[in-house]
Amino acid sequence: MLNKSVEIQELGLKDYKETWEFQEQLFKEIIDIKIKNRREQTSLETHNYFLLVEHPHVYTLGKSGDVDNLLISEEKLEEINARFYKINRGGDITYHGPGQIVGYPILDLENFFTDIHKYLRFLEEMIIRTLSEYGLKAERSPGETGVWFDAGTPFARKICALGVRSSRWVTMHGFAFNVNTNLGYFDYMNPCGIKGKAVTSLNVELGKPEISQEEVKEKLLKHFSELFEAELIQKTEA
Repeated sequence: MLNKSVEIQELGLKDYKETWEFQEQLFKEIIDIKIKNRREQTSLETHNYFLLVEHPHVYTLGKSGDVDNLLISEEKLEEINARFYKINRGGDITYHGPGQIVGYPILDLENFFTDIHKYLRFLEEMIIRTLSEYGLKAERSPGETGVWFDAGTPFARKICALGVRSSRWVTMHGFAFNVNTNLGYFDYMNPCGIKGKAVTSLNVELGKPEISQEEVKEKLLKHFSELFEAELIQKTEA
């Protein structure tokens, strides 16, 4: 029996490293159940999670990334109150900070479908459909993961970065969606290792000082649920 329910956990503003360790814990729990099922011929149910979080200023570098894409020194990192971590997802360098919605779906894809490319396209589609609700036409850029405006033109700009890790069809890490983000922090890196392309955020595209992040999250979760045919369960605090 497939478990298509997904527990939504809203973590608020939380340190990147703490959140990464929490992801690893949930990721390992799911994998341990799958290993036990295989070894002992049991059929224990695996759980699915979707963490929503905002991080203090931080730069993260994927395992195939180039550290030279961080353009500032350790001293400058301290000066701008930011941290830097090398991590175990795919992709190159990414920035996280206040005003950005970061989502970490920790799913057993065997509950949904076993296709990592389809998984990435569904995450992109969730963002594209959400932006459409604000009257914005976003799209994919061939050969570049994430969500863009005016892809393939001199005005190309990225609004959402993706980077995931998967093992035994279990996922972790996810997406970073700029909603009310201070875009100045992107000047200190080559976003996702791509030189000469701009980044943007929802408030900039709409010409507004601030967009309700709670409203954006509601839209994201609605489209996630539709695409993955998932039943969402909001975790309530004990």
